[in-house]
Amino acid sequence: MAPGPLSRDFMNIIAIIPARFGSTRFPGKALADLAGKPMIQHVYERTCAATLVSRAIVATDDKRIADAVQQMGGEAIMTSNAHETGTDRLAEVARGLDADLIVNVQGDEPLIEPTMIDQAIEPFLNEPGLRMGTLKSRIRNLHDFLSPNVVKVVTDTGGYALYFSRSPLPFFRDKWHDLKNEAFETGRLLCFKHVGLYVYRRDFLLQFAAMPQTFLELSEKLEQLRALEHGEKIKVVETSFESLGVDTPEDLVKARELLQI
Repeated sequence: MAPGPLSRDFMNIIAIIPARFGSTRFPGKALADLAGKPMIQHVYERTCAATLVSRAIVATDDKRIADAVQQMGGEAIMTSNAHETGTDRLAEVARGLDADLIVNVQGDEPLIEPTMIDQAIEPFLNEPGLRMGTLKSRIRNLHDFLSPNVVKVVTDTGGYALYFSRSPLPFFRDKWHDLKNEAFETGRLLCFKHVGLYVYRRDFLLQFAAMPQTFLELSEKLEQLRALEHGEKIKVVETSFESLGVDTPEDLVKARELLQI
């Protein structure tokens, strides 16, 4: 039997924040100081502030991160250190939870707006068959459009993902040699970047983590392509909020500056 609509007053939505200590470009970033708090604390507190989230858990393979979360009064669960992806870590924790929805909030997004989390959850309240959702935001400059570090997404008329790519997407055949910042700033060229926040029905998350990896996923290094290649629909909600992923020490400096504004 297909799942029915969820009620705002009776649902169990759990946010899981995967966080590991090891990082090629920025080891220990989860515990890096940001305005007097470890970065993971900012993520945790903002996640807890989302109206639709019932509970937040940090999933980590490092006792230092778990201890820091517990010291701030948060909840942490230790996971295997053998996981190749954040989705695998998410699924390990989800197997032991009784939840309607699981929200994957990235542990390196200290500036995420709680409203963004609620926006990603909203479609599940009205679409019983929806099993996976995420967010997108406007691309406003040429640099982001061309950067392989900014994942682009295109959707159909119903707001479901057609494709995600590190390449410029879509390709403007007639305007390619005349691309300028102004076209993106004004919306004349309306393009979107993917915001890496996901919502899953719990049962689907477990299925998704067990699916074999796919050609496009491995080519682009984007896990969400596995879902598309297996025929799954992904709802993509547009948000006007901007966040900042902290992948390098330079990104941490930017986050500190933004918190002071």
